[in-house]
Amino acid sequence: MCLILFAARAHAEYPLIVAANRDESYSRPAAPAGFWDDDPRVCAGRDLQHGGTWLGLSKEGRFAAITNYRQRPRSARGEHSRGKLTRDFLTGAQLPARYVRDVEHRAAAYTGFSLIVGDLNELWFYSNRGNGPQRITDGVHGLSNHLLDEPWPKVRGGIAALQSLLHAGEAELTQTLFRVLADRAPAPDHLLPSTGLELERERAVSAAFIPGATYGTRASTVVLVGADGRVVFLERRFGPEGASLGDTELRFELGLTPPVQAQA
Repeated sequence: MCLILFAARAHAEYPLIVAANRDESYSRPAAPAGFWDDDPRVCAGRDLQHGGTWLGLSKEGRFAAITNYRQRPRSARGEHSRGKLTRDFLTGAQLPARYVRDVEHRAAAYTGFSLIVGDLNELWFYSNRGNGPQRITDGVHGLSNHLLDEPWPKVRGGIAALQSLLHAGEAELTQTLFRVLADRAPAPDHLLPSTGLELERERAVSAAFIPGATYGTRASTVVLVGADGRVVFLERRFGPEGASLGDTELRFELGLTPPVQAQA
C-alpha cells in the first residue's frame, strides 16, 4: 500500500519536500513522470486507464497526492476514479481550501481515499473516511492507506527519517529518502495495524517497499521544491519482484517553460 512522506515549510531551503511510493497492480498501465501533453503545466506520472495521477506538481506550484483508504470489508467501488481528484486540482485554479470543501460534497462518488492538495503556502488534507477537511500544519507528516499521520510503522519510521534531514542538502536528501522508500523490511507483528487483512498479507504490505509478484511498489518519487522556485523531480520505476524499470530526472523552475526530461 502507498506511502507519502512530506515536509511542509520545515526546511530552510526547500519549503516542500516529498518522498512517496506508489503501490499498484503491475498490470495497470501507467506513464512515467513527465509534463503532460494535454496540459504541459503539469509534471506527474499518469494512470493510463483513467487519465489521473497519484502525485504531481504544476508549474504554478500546485501539488496533489492521493492514497487509497484500506478498508475491510471492501466498500462498493465508487463511480469515479480517485486519480481524477489529483488531476482536477493540478489542472485547475481553485484555492486548496475551496477545492477540498467542494470534493467533500461529492466524496460519495469515490471509493475510500485520502487526498493532499496545496501549494508552497498551504496544504490541505481530506479523506472521505475522515472527519472533514483539515489544514495541514507546518512540519513533517506521513500518510499511508489511512488518515494523515496515522502511526503505522512505515509512517512513523518515515517521518522520523525525514525529520532528521531538515538541515540536509539536495544530495543527502535524495539519497537518504530513496533509501527510506526502498526499505523492504516488514514491521514486527506486534506493531502491525489491524485493517482486516490476513496476517501474512498485513506483514507484506507493512514494508515501505513492496516487491510483489502481481502487486507492489511501481514507483518511488522524491520531489524537492526550493524557496527560489527550482524543482527537482526524481522518479524510479519498478516491475514484479522489485525489478528496476528505469529512472526519470526532471529539473525546472516554477513559472518557466518545462525543459526536456532525462530518462534512463
